[in-house]
Amino acid sequence: MYTTKQNEFMQEAIRLSIENVTSGKGGPFGAVIVKDGKIIARGANEVTSSADPTAHAEVVAIRNACKTLGTFQLHGCEIYTSCEPCPMCLGAIYWARPDKMYFANTKKDAADIQFDDHFIYDELEIPYQNRKLETVQMMREEALEAFKIWSESINKVEY
Repeated sequence: MYTTKQNEFMQEAIRLSIENVTSGKGGPFGAVIVKDGKIIARGANEVTSSADPTAHAEVVAIRNACKTLGTFQLHGCEIYTSCEPCPMCLGAIYWARPDKMYFANTKKDAADIQFDDHFIYDELEIPYQNRKLETVQMMREEALEAFKIWSESINKVEY
């Protein structure tokens, strides 16, 4: 069903997830990014070891791949992740724009071991005024100045 290479790439993501747990460095998540049939970046969950709540395996792998390639987009790349991405990682993956994503464990599998992101998906559907995290909009008119400058700039790098 999958090529030998695809299986090898996913096996590496899974290996990273297992190694991460056994080493005590973080949660059971790993990811690799592939370009032209070769792994160009790896990532494992570093949330607890780096004291960074955004240091999920996919985000770490994306950061490493972008640094390796010297770009902020991953066109021509694929990401293999040991688990279906959480909302933050899925957003990061979409922003990075790889060509394809593969995952192993499901978000239900993750929820079964207390990594449940369902509440975030629910919150995204609620108007910001009604979310559990108190959210207040302020100083919109002042902030629009940056958007105006951006839209008129001839020096911007679009993404």
